[in-house]
Amino acid sequence: MKKSLIALAVLGSMVGAASAQSSVTLFGGVDLNLRYNKGAGLTTKTMGTDGIYSSRWGVRGVEDLGGGLKAGFWLEAAINPDDGTTNASRFWHRRTSVSLMGDFGEVRLGRFLTNQFTAYADFDPFGTNGVGDSSKFYSSNAAGLNGAITSSTRADNIVAYYLPSNLGGFYGSAEVAAGEGAAAPGNNNKYLGLRLGYAAGPLNVSAAFSNADPDTSNADYKRTTFSGSYDLGVVKLMGFYSQNKFGASKQKIGLIGASAPLGSGTVRASYIKATNTSQIALGYIHDLSKRTALYGTVARVSNERGSNVRVAGPATWTASTLNARFNGADNGGVEVGVRHPV
Repeated sequence: MKKSLIALAVLGSMVGAASAQSSVTLFGGVDLNLRYNKGAGLTTKTMGTDGIYSSRWGVRGVEDLGGGLKAGFWLEAAINPDDGTTNASRFWHRRTSVSLMGDFGEVRLGRFLTNQFTAYADFDPFGTNGVGDSSKFYSSNAAGLNGAITSSTRADNIVAYYLPSNLGGFYGSAEVAAGEGAAAPGNNNKYLGLRLGYAAGPLNVSAAFSNADPDTSNADYKRTTFSGSYDLGVVKLMGFYSQNKFGASKQKIGLIGASAPLGSGTVRASYIKATNTSQIALGYIHDLSKRTALYGTVARVSNERGSNVRVAGPATWTASTLNARFNGADNGGVEVGVRHPV
């Protein structure tokens, strides 16, 4: 009897150790807001999403393979909490990847954010969310750049390598994505991205370069981004500069911004100057807990002739509407919302 009890105890400890070597996590969150937009003779009052957080849900896991080697997977889907829908074209729109990790760094395969996107998104005080985000300038400005720019947020079929985290503050990654024969613009075909940075103490600086062949025009879309931030304690200063080229079309985007703790929350501000357009934005996040927060943001876009950037708006504002009514038209927006991640 005693031997049986000992055997059961040993078996139980082995099962416990095995389960401790792997983990699976369900994660996600919801961000909803009330939004008011006005410009180009149009006024809209809508329920918006993703004011300070991209609404999503997903599952990820890590298994310890021993010897310092780990394997992981990540599945992440975008959700639209205002109407309960998901991405229309693909369910796992945000990320699908598998990784091997160790002292050598990480090798990751699948679909996920490109290092060229994170090179500027990491230094946007608004995190590329809401009416104050900077990503709209990459997708809405400069004729001939639109399809190529929007394709650079995420890429399919990426093989990526990330440097290990023990290099004295240096970090970086290299990404290659195969086109796999697809020819439609915006499919992230034949993407190459390189990024190198240094983060230690209050300083974080980064440089990134990418080259993509998004269509059959034989013109590559090239982007170079330099970015940095410095935390003074009372305020964190940040900014970036990007130069985009696609054939004869060129675009330059620069941002200076700051975030500062105030009471139970954070004040954020930024000024963006891009080709033929600019934006100023101000916002406040009030933390109700470590996870839940209330927020408010206001932004104003000033367009010159030849630019049709909008602060935000409903999907019913089609491309023809933008070209016809927002070309050279100033517009603004304000949103007040709540974020609750899991």
